[in-house]
Amino acid sequence: MNIALLTIDDVSSKNTPAIVDYLNEKGIKAILFATGANVERFYEEAVYAVKNGMIVGNHGYSHPAFSTLTLEECIDEIEKCERVLDRLYNDSLVERKFRPFRFPYGDKGGKNKDALQDYLQAKGFDKVDDTQIPYQWWKEKSLDTDIDTYWTFDFAEYMIRPNSGFTKEFVWQKMHDTNPDSGAALFAENNRHILLLHAHDETEQMLPEYYKLFIEHLLENGFVFDEPRFL
Repeated sequence: MNIALLTIDDVSSKNTPAIVDYLNEKGIKAILFATGANVERFYEEAVYAVKNGMIVGNHGYSHPAFSTLTLEECIDEIEKCERVLDRLYNDSLVERKFRPFRFPYGDKGGKNKDALQDYLQAKGFDKVDDTQIPYQWWKEKSLDTDIDTYWTFDFAEYMIRPNSGFTKEFVWQKMHDTNPDSGAALFAENNRHILLLHAHDETEQMLPEYYKLFIEHLLENGFVFDEPRFL
């Protein structure tokens, strides 16, 4: 049996409420990593996610590559998004119990990585419980001690775009790759995963209800989704 925590990046979007409804229908509680700019653009959709039981975490305000920024700019990105999320939870009348953070693109800030980890810890950001992640590369990359939330498998469905040549068949191939170049094989036996999907209306236009397609395939193959827990 494979056990997974589901994370969804780039919230909010027009299709966020539909994603939330589907997850609740399946009894899946996910962490939705939000950019402040997207929350401001699709505010009611983000309120819907919070009111309907999802945890909304910080994904920066404008989704930059943090290694291209100064330390001060990185912190400004995080804190600007924090202000948006604090307002979101306040307007939703829901207590903000957890503050997970994910770097856009998984870019941990280059030369500022250590300083940013110290910042995240000092500011009380919550580390996802990854103590059951079994992969040696997870520890070799210090992902077991970093405060931010990384992933073990990225569906990469965001690449489905007009004229990209990337289709759902490529996602299927990625899902069934037994020896991936990065991350962990999805369908190995008795593994733990932190999965990464994205809330993109552009993907919805190309492949309606794409999130259902991939999650249903996991459920059909015996995946069990875990509740988000924090250390």
